[in-house]
Amino acid sequence: MGVTRRQLLWAGAGAGAIGMLAACGGGKDGANEAAPSGGTGQQPHPGGTLKIGALGKASAVTRDPHGTQANESDYLIISLIYDTLAIPGDRTNTAPRLAASWKPSDDLKTWRFTLADGATFHDGTPVTADDVVWSLKRLRNTPAGKSRLPGIQPEGITAEDAKTVVLVSDYANADLPLLTRLTTFVLKKDTKDDAIAGAPGTGPFKLDWYRDGNARLVRNDNWYGGKVLLDAVEVRLFESPQAMANALLAGQIDVASNAGAVAARTAEARKDVRVVRRPNDMAMPIVMRTADGPFADVRVREALKLAVDRDAMVKQALSGYGSVGNDILGTGDPAFAKDIPQRTRNLAKARQLLADAGFDTSKTYDLVTTEDIAGLAESATLFATQVREAGVKINVVKQDSKVFWDSTWLKGTLYTTYWGTNDSVVFFASKTMLSDAGQNESGWNEPSFDETYRKAMGTADAVERDKLLHQLQEIEFAKSGYLLWGMADGIDLAGAAVRDLPKLPGYGRVQLEKTWLAR
Repeated sequence: MGVTRRQLLWAGAGAGAIGMLAACGGGKDGANEAAPSGGTGQQPHPGGTLKIGALGKASAVTRDPHGTQANESDYLIISLIYDTLAIPGDRTNTAPRLAASWKPSDDLKTWRFTLADGATFHDGTPVTADDVVWSLKRLRNTPAGKSRLPGIQPEGITAEDAKTVVLVSDYANADLPLLTRLTTFVLKKDTKDDAIAGAPGTGPFKLDWYRDGNARLVRNDNWYGGKVLLDAVEVRLFESPQAMANALLAGQIDVASNAGAVAARTAEARKDVRVVRRPNDMAMPIVMRTADGPFADVRVREALKLAVDRDAMVKQALSGYGSVGNDILGTGDPAFAKDIPQRTRNLAKARQLLADAGFDTSKTYDLVTTEDIAGLAESATLFATQVREAGVKINVVKQDSKVFWDSTWLKGTLYTTYWGTNDSVVFFASKTMLSDAGQNESGWNEPSFDETYRKAMGTADAVERDKLLHQLQEIEFAKSGYLLWGMADGIDLAGAAVRDLPKLPGYGRVQLEKTWLAR
């Protein structure tokens, strides 16, 4: 399993078309988005310990902010202790965090990031550009570093002065700041690997204790980002959504994070539990290999896309907690092309396309999936049933998670995948669809897509750039190896006292500094 892959499941990485082409100031945009407080009439106030459940396995815990985070509990803990340079926002998709502002050169290749005033590590040491440079180079030098910071070589990460970090891209990149939203956790320069687990961070909470995926974090009263309301956050690891939901219903925890649709249906009948939904939280596409094999013909891929009943997929695989997809990733992006007509089921056309392509309908094709997340394996089974009506026989193969990520992902002919972010068209283009992308899941090589992407990234004018992003999505819709039938809502269950849980998807949902507990 690739180290970046698991982190990406929970870390959003999108970018607005306009906000990043000018220097961004302030730090408020991303810090204050949250679920409504509820009808108590109370004003937010400090105090209390939030007990939050998160999924994971004790056998897979990790403490390295730049390493594999196979557990959601690990990612939550790390994200509260260590800050990234930027975070998801609401008014703009990318908001300042440890970097207070950024500004590009005229050619959009060189970006200067200015660090936030007053930023210190938990031991009181000021954060410097040298710390950031060291951290980013450490991140870049991980096995998946090229995918984490695409287009940026280690030598392109430098410090101009004590508060200015310079990132140089191999190509013009108007959306380069989006890269700093993803796992760019900052540690002190020259921290030894054997000391990483206890290394001080810069985030809103400090580590009190950690045991086998469970942890207690206490408020950082000196956090540069503003006042943190909770006294402490206790993270408790659960190995199944049901066990976590049961703990919430029993009052043992205050929040069940990413509890899933089954738990949500149960909780909706409870007046003492709120269901917090995060739209566009997870993309769940089916991947068809385009480089070779039975799905290399674009007509075959279109046929399968036409054979799917998307409404039924959302209603059955996601229990209605989601929305229909249109085979374009990045549905939460303001630049998403909503005017491209929704692809709907057309079995007659699907059969005709298969016949025109000479597709062998006498064979049975394996669709490989895992049970990593709720609804994934169910979506594969439902897909197999639906496309059989178009004459395509599918055998669903469920693989152990480790086997899947080691042997099937990036290599398979037909398989399910999922991404815990869906708020940026550019993110998916750069990560998964360019011919040289480090995580090109379908083996897609489309010169017109690559060319349009480079033009868009090299265009500073927002209007012109939006036109190019629209063209990019038209190509993706027509030719890519992704069958995006729907997006799953993120679902948190919260006890009656919990206020202002974040509602942003991906990495945005771990921003708990403004969450508080009613008395």
